[in-house]
Amino acid sequence: MRTLTLHFPEQALSTLDTFLKQTKEARIFRRAQAVREVVQGHRLQTVSDSLHFTYSALRKWVHRFANQGVQGLGDRPRPGRPPKVTCELAHHLDRLVDQEPLQHGSSHSQWSCQELATVLARQTGVQVSRESVREVLKKKSKLQPSHRAARSRPR
Repeated sequence: MRTLTLHFPEQALSTLDTFLKQTKEARIFRRAQAVREVVQGHRLQTVSDSLHFTYSALRKWVHRFANQGVQGLGDRPRPGRPPKVTCELAHHLDRLVDQEPLQHGSSHSQWSCQELATVLARQTGVQVSRESVREVLKKKSKLQPSHRAARSRPR
């Protein structure tokens, strides 16, 4: 196996120590921890075995740290279509859920996901599906159990 020859700046260890104290994401913390071991002089194979990284993944993170610093330890943007429901749209939906459906022309006293999607489209111009609304509400824990689930509970 070829020896990895990278030269790290003198402050690399202190930079990693500071970063380890500040980071809150577990994946990035583990990456920084592993890179720190390599910067201290431990072999890649030893570190990858002890911290349960593949050799190639660890090698990639060490190279990214050497070239980009701690910013290189973060995730790169994922490919694919960006989500249609942005943070701003989700906040608008949150405010809408807290209002009465009757204020928006509904004939019902409780929101349905379809009605929320319709009103959201009318107010923002962004068409989202009933399922997208349901997913946002589910993530925010604002979705009430369905009537069927409420009826099937043992009493």
